[in-house]
Amino acid sequence: MRHLNRLMLFVAAAALAACADQGPLEPQSDASFSVSGRGARHITVMTRNMYIGADVDAAIAALFTPDPNDDLPAMMTALETLQRTDFAARVQAMAGEIAEHRPQVVGVQEAYELSVTGLGDPIQIDFLAALQWALGTRGLNYTLAGRNTTTDATVGVGGVTVHIIDHDALLVDADHVTLEGAPIERVFQANIGEVVPGVSLLRGYVARQATVNGIPMLLVNSHPEAGNAPGLDQLRAAQAMELAAVVTGAPNVILTGDLNDLPGSLMYGVLAGAGLTDVWAAMRPGVAGFSCCHAPDLSNRLPRFDQRLDYVWTRGLEGPSGRVQGEITRTGMLPRDRVNGAFGLIWPSDHAGLVATFVLPPSARH
Repeated sequence: MRHLNRLMLFVAAAALAACADQGPLEPQSDASFSVSGRGARHITVMTRNMYIGADVDAAIAALFTPDPNDDLPAMMTALETLQRTDFAARVQAMAGEIAEHRPQVVGVQEAYELSVTGLGDPIQIDFLAALQWALGTRGLNYTLAGRNTTTDATVGVGGVTVHIIDHDALLVDADHVTLEGAPIERVFQANIGEVVPGVSLLRGYVARQATVNGIPMLLVNSHPEAGNAPGLDQLRAAQAMELAAVVTGAPNVILTGDLNDLPGSLMYGVLAGAGLTDVWAAMRPGVAGFSCCHAPDLSNRLPRFDQRLDYVWTRGLEGPSGRVQGEITRTGMLPRDRVNGAFGLIWPSDHAGLVATFVLPPSARH
């Protein structure tokens, strides 16, 4: 496990590693659309699941069984995967995506604080601080607009202790965004709760009023509950109802997130019923837009995406036609997007990121 200590080297990370060349069987990049327009204003937003770096659900499932003999093997498997997914390399790649697209607003999920003790030198990583540091080294000033705290769990097995704190966060480009008021940082009222002693699965959202390129709007970022067990679709719908209540009365809204459910789901219906527009469906009708998921160790060469779980929703940014105009693309889905990790090429996250640019004509009134 000596390579685990490499995770602490993000504060001294070098330049991005060389990416793989694109091969003939690789998926093509998302189609490019023109976002030009004389006098038009542009707003670009991004959503990115940072990914903790291991299959945490499998480890929790082992803890949930009555057999204590599977606890330590599950923990060690997760930690071995953690070293292979090399956060030091991945955070540089995610910062590179932001630097390339320059979104004014970035919603991030799984912005963990992670500590591991009992395996030699302690490991302690703050994902969000690492991302802001990596952006700063590129001369970019992304300010924290708000950060909630959801799951906060400590698990100790066989002398190894892992402490994780999960956050959703909003980052904004300080040169183009003016923040107003205080952030709203909440845990959903509807949650799974405690699954094993010391581990409660909680989800929530963060919201902030802001002026983006001269346009006032409510920014929201969320990460509802994951999974396909019976009843979880209803739970996500209940969590979406809380999000719908947050945006009620706000004329201009941008909602980002890994929402963990599919188009047509109960959750999806709640958000659509709140007057929000699914930007991918509006700008890329007929295109599946799958965004999840790479292998847990991120080592797969080609994407294995079969679900669209990551979203940008909006209200109030429509053009004169009544439709949202601009482009939306994915990041972290082409083999050339992989970076060199401790054991080989890996993806920046198990999800693709989404980047949406809205074109607002000068005649629009907001």
